[in-house]
Amino acid sequence: MAGRTLERLQQRYNSSASASVGAMPRHHRGPGPKTPALGKPKDAGKTIGRIFSYIGKFWPRLIVVALCLLLSTAATMIAGYMLRPILNMVADGTVPAAERVSSLLSMLIVLLITYMVGVLATFLQYRLMVGVSQSAVERIRHDLFEKLQKLPVRYFDSHNNGEIMSRFTNDVDNIGMMLDNSVISMISGAATLLGTLVMMVYTNVWLTLITVVFLPLFFKGSMFIMKRSRRFFSAQQAALGAVNGYIEETVAGQKVVKVFNHEGVCEEEFGRLNDDLRDKQARALFFGGIMGPVMGNISKVSYSLTAGIGGVLCVLGKFDVGGLAIFVNYASQFARPINELSQQVSTVFSALAGAERVFQVMDEKPEEPDADNAVDPVIEGHVVLDDVTFGYVPEKTVLRHISLYARPGQKIAFVGSTGAGKTTITNLLNRFYDIESGRITIDGMDIRSIKRDTLRKNIAMVLQDTHLFTGTIMENIRYGRLDATDEEVIAAAKTASAHGFIKRLSDGYNTVIEGDGANLSQGQRQLLNIARAAISKAPILVLDEATSCVDTRTERHIEQGMDTLMKDRTTFVIAHRLSTVRNANAIMVLENGEIIERGDHDDLLRQKGRYYELCTGLSELS
Repeated sequence: MAGRTLERLQQRYNSSASASVGAMPRHHRGPGPKTPALGKPKDAGKTIGRIFSYIGKFWPRLIVVALCLLLSTAATMIAGYMLRPILNMVADGTVPAAERVSSLLSMLIVLLITYMVGVLATFLQYRLMVGVSQSAVERIRHDLFEKLQKLPVRYFDSHNNGEIMSRFTNDVDNIGMMLDNSVISMISGAATLLGTLVMMVYTNVWLTLITVVFLPLFFKGSMFIMKRSRRFFSAQQAALGAVNGYIEETVAGQKVVKVFNHEGVCEEEFGRLNDDLRDKQARALFFGGIMGPVMGNISKVSYSLTAGIGGVLCVLGKFDVGGLAIFVNYASQFARPINELSQQVSTVFSALAGAERVFQVMDEKPEEPDADNAVDPVIEGHVVLDDVTFGYVPEKTVLRHISLYARPGQKIAFVGSTGAGKTTITNLLNRFYDIESGRITIDGMDIRSIKRDTLRKNIAMVLQDTHLFTGTIMENIRYGRLDATDEEVIAAAKTASAHGFIKRLSDGYNTVIEGDGANLSQGQRQLLNIARAAISKAPILVLDEATSCVDTRTERHIEQGMDTLMKDRTTFVIAHRLSTVRNANAIMVLENGEIIERGDHDDLLRQKGRYYELCTGLSELS
């Protein structure tokens, strides 16, 4: 039972789902994208190539980093080899003490200078690489955000907010950690490995062969662990996205949780997701962390064997003490790059798993581009829907053969049960979705022949769900038209009946809005939303339950202002409060995606149909 519940929760936040019939998919509550089968990246080489394409543009700095890396490696190799003559001189009793001390001091000075060169080169290479990696991460995050702006509304309707945010935070941060540390460590390790091998061969070929014999064991062990690490780190990233999605949704809906006393249920569901994340993280970290100890112990066996055989050679007089000392040092260094690489496994595979998720978003199909012959007209607001049929998914039709027209100055109202398709019509007007059949025209032009920016700039929307940005009230109202003057902002606020409560605030129009308007009431937030639409001067106005969050008295004030706002504009109103649509020029009654009645308030009452039932309370909107 618990297993099935966990699977359901993961699907809820990590898989795509179809929209409900007759209703637009819910913003910010939709399920997340379908996660690919867990395991190794589909194309690790391609993913790595795309990551490194972001640092390739910094090639001059990368060349300096490479030179510093080579210089640092060479300094380490040379400094290590210089110990051989120093130790041999100390052990040589045939040379006078004064001469040995003088030579020793000279060699120690050269050794110190060599080490200092290596330290400076290492400092410079890390300093430059950090700058390159952070610039690359900034570019990745910028490209990801830029891509989000180009994705269609359909993407956000069907993906969870927490899952999207996880791409910007955890996944991009993991890429940054890899570029900051792992890249330079791996390149440095490869250079050290090659340099050490050369010096070992130069020092003693036979002892080198003994050390090299252990290489297959090193690689076999590392590959065994890496294969399992990759699978578990992919699973960890997916589980982390599910946890983030659940937290985001629960925090956003905390009032609902408390109203229905679902705290215990939420804790239980979160516990399952959290336990799943813990288990997958534990496996990932275990296989990521075990690499170092395993490789370290293998290297110690190699080191001990080399030192023992080298000691025998020294006793037999076939090898010098200084040579043995530096060789065992090289043997230890020979294993160190492999150990360092193994210690970066967790970072590398977290980064690859995260990068795959980031690039998955970047590869999403953007909103369809405007047609080559798309125009940028001056729109008046003559709107016609001609036999429009549409469904969010092909097998589920939401609207069926919808036909209507609206002229500037007219108010067209949509009423009907929840899920009847009212909001869908307004989404089609904005081309958030494209229709399957039929035609929508504005001023006689098919909306697909109008540039999207122009189309949406000429349609102002007031949604039931308000959204305010961090900033002042003045800035939030001006969001509807950025070039509006302060006087125009104030006039728009008066139109929306928001001026009164704004003046009562301590800082008036300069009051800073926090947390999506957490310091304002729901009704006040909606008034600002209406003021934002008022200032846009768009010829087409869409009001989707615009007054549902305000009291009846405030609603009357708003309607008075809205009459002024709607003058000479084509207005579409969606309302459950039928009192708000009484003065509409035409009322469309929708059921199951079809217009079953149309006319003004009096005409529809005389028909004694569905609208009459709604008005007289014989039926309820559901």
